[in-house]
Amino acid sequence: MANPIKIGGVETFSTVDFPDKIAAVVFMQGCPWRCPFCHNAFLQDASAADNFIWEKFVDFLKTRRGILDGVVFSGGEPLMQDGLATAMEEVRALGFLIGLHTGGYRPRHLAKVLPLADWVGFDIKAPLTEEKYKTAVGGVNHLREAEESLSLLVKSGVDFECRTTCDPRILSIADIYDIAEQLAARGVKKYYLQRYRPVESDKTSTDADCDSFFLDEELLAHLRRVFPVFDIRR
Repeated sequence: MANPIKIGGVETFSTVDFPDKIAAVVFMQGCPWRCPFCHNAFLQDASAADNFIWEKFVDFLKTRRGILDGVVFSGGEPLMQDGLATAMEEVRALGFLIGLHTGGYRPRHLAKVLPLADWVGFDIKAPLTEEKYKTAVGGVNHLREAEESLSLLVKSGVDFECRTTCDPRILSIADIYDIAEQLAARGVKKYYLQRYRPVESDKTSTDADCDSFFLDEELLAHLRRVFPVFDIRR
């Protein structure tokens, strides 16, 4: 039987990828973006060889009923793969909750899989302007897709959070204020800032640069006023 999805790797036990849940994480192969802060660059190539057998993962899940709460489909970008809904349905049939990590690359595909999801972690790469988003995702113009997906998510009723990785090479404190204003205007209630950890190619960012977002008490106080749920992840 053919694999419904192409997988680059699996984490069999995670407490940080699905809020308040213990989950396995499926890292799906392929991403249309080249974010400069990406630590999963090995997952970007959609044509990479796939030696993962989906049926073995399903068999593993059958032994983890009562131990794991859910399964998170991460990436890469899960929305690249047409078989995502099939994989989600199979996992849900086993009794597991479904989490999804996405940047909203394909809104029509997101609309198809949202009814199968219990929670979504939605990555906001930059302020929602064409130039800044294009820079943050590596030179492609997919702002419209990200905005359409965010709108679908807000209207869906599915539990979700938005989060931004604070890469000081491409984002400023002012950018975070702009993101907050844009997200709040769209009805987002949960927002997280994530600390950027320099990728191997980054020879310029210092710890002080990476921590600057989280040491700005005025910014943090503002975000706590704007969002009912706000926190930082270091």
